[in-house]
Amino acid sequence: MRHNMPTQMTCSTQINFDLDGNVVSNIEFIGGCNGNLKAISKLVNGWTVEKIEEYLLGNLCGRRPTSCADQLARAVRKAYEQEKKGA
Repeated sequence: MRHNMPTQMTCSTQINFDLDGNVVSNIEFIGGCNGNLKAISKLVNGWTVEKIEEYLLGNLCGRRPTSCADQLARAVRKAYEQEKKGA
């Protein structure tokens, strides 16, 4: 299922991705550091929600309490939990 999740306190404003069970693919960041976010999207494509959380959750950007990578980890977990409730 395709998800479009807004971000908070980051340069990117939204993260779009597909979720099939717990596998995340076709990640797209709207806004933010284009080259870096494209690289992150390619690197974690096909990873599970749990693996993305393991590597990216809690990753900070400067003085901000989050980052685009952290927001991705939070977004995929939220989408996964929403899908589980709906099943």
